[in-house]
Amino acid sequence: MLDELPLALDRDAARPLSTQVAEGLRAAASTGVLRIDDRLPSSRSLAQRLGVSRTVVAAAYDQLHAEGWIAGKRGSGTYLTTAPTATPTRLGAMPESTDNPELLDLGPGAPCVEAIDQSAWRRAWRAAADIAPMVRKDRGGEPEFRSTIAEHLLRHRGLGANSDAVVLATAGTSSAVSELAAALLRPGDAIAMEDPGYRRAAGAFVAAGVRVLPVPVDADGLRVDLIPPGIKAVYCTPAHQFPLGARMPAARRVQLVEFARQAGVPIIEDDYDGELRYDTAPLPLLAAMAPDVVVHLGTTSKILSPSLGTGWLVAAPEIADAVLAHRELTGTGPSPAGQRVLVEFAEHGDLARHLRRLRRALPPRRALVVDEMRERGLDVLGDDAGSHIVVPLKSAEAERRAVAAGRARGVALDGLARHHSGAQRCFGIALGYTALSWADLKIAVPAAGDCLAQS
Repeated sequence: MLDELPLALDRDAARPLSTQVAEGLRAAASTGVLRIDDRLPSSRSLAQRLGVSRTVVAAAYDQLHAEGWIAGKRGSGTYLTTAPTATPTRLGAMPESTDNPELLDLGPGAPCVEAIDQSAWRRAWRAAADIAPMVRKDRGGEPEFRSTIAEHLLRHRGLGANSDAVVLATAGTSSAVSELAAALLRPGDAIAMEDPGYRRAAGAFVAAGVRVLPVPVDADGLRVDLIPPGIKAVYCTPAHQFPLGARMPAARRVQLVEFARQAGVPIIEDDYDGELRYDTAPLPLLAAMAPDVVVHLGTTSKILSPSLGTGWLVAAPEIADAVLAHRELTGTGPSPAGQRVLVEFAEHGDLARHLRRLRRALPPRRALVVDEMRERGLDVLGDDAGSHIVVPLKSAEAERRAVAAGRARGVALDGLARHHSGAQRCFGIALGYTALSWADLKIAVPAAGDCLAQS
């Protein structure tokens, strides 16, 4: 309310009170608290609130009127008529996003929201809103959510969350990584991580004071033989290596589990899009092979929408207890709202139907991207799964040229440079095919192919 303008008066100051009122109103206009066409309080009401005489406020208004800041409208009041043309600085204002909404987004890691049954989506949100407000939340997550995830993992990922494993709700993968870093690791500890790999996970570890040691990947995923000594944990994406798209075969998985057991370190398995396989059945999760050393992470952000802001963690009881202890200590924990929506979405089979719909919708999208690239003589990397492929390029300079050319054509392209923790070894573009509508995808993909072919 403009009647609550933050005007402070110093009655011991040498400056007249009317001058201080004018300065305060002028500052409010300069910082955006007051904006053009805002109606000012009447001189009587402002004087009462400030505890000054009406003549003080009237004198301040006269000064601002003379300077051209305000003007009176007969029978209506006094209004601000002039303000700085520059964008006002607001307390707590966030920096503008680096994403350009005018570009067609071909970056990886986005869900295919076009495949969501909107009626089922709205029904889930309405049903979640009908639940009475809670007084205290469960730090481990809503019991119904944890049961839903246990059933989902059993049916769709072959993971039986039994007495030897505990399901916890999370606020998503990056949040879960931060919690694991705080609960299991200490500042200065080192973690082995795929390189190139998921940059937000790496950022979460670094923010917690953990050293990220890059480990090269090949066509089978993380190179276990190149994991450096002295690490305290391993992070990987075995179902669909991000961003190169390899699927870790059984032999490499066994090798990784044996390493973890011998070294006495946990494996953090990020199954960010494990449900999105449409060529063959997925290999068993690392967590199903070795629940004693594997922490399994999943998220709704890739299979549904990041608007839910929820995910899950499955771990041995001692690890789950450490995460819960961290939450109790810090007062943190995932919001129940997204959990409730997912429970309702799964309640009548809508989640299972959505996953089947996704597996039908994504192959034609992937085929469009692959065909357009190959028609231009470009190679394509990545398993027949997930929501993106990689087009390799010869050099970092070629990658930069492709990204710049894409922007000029109105397409956002994601180079592999930013996905490296160490020196860049892989050059190319990660092409996602889920963020856009089918109509926009048919426009963006040929344009991207031209940019890549010319680089």
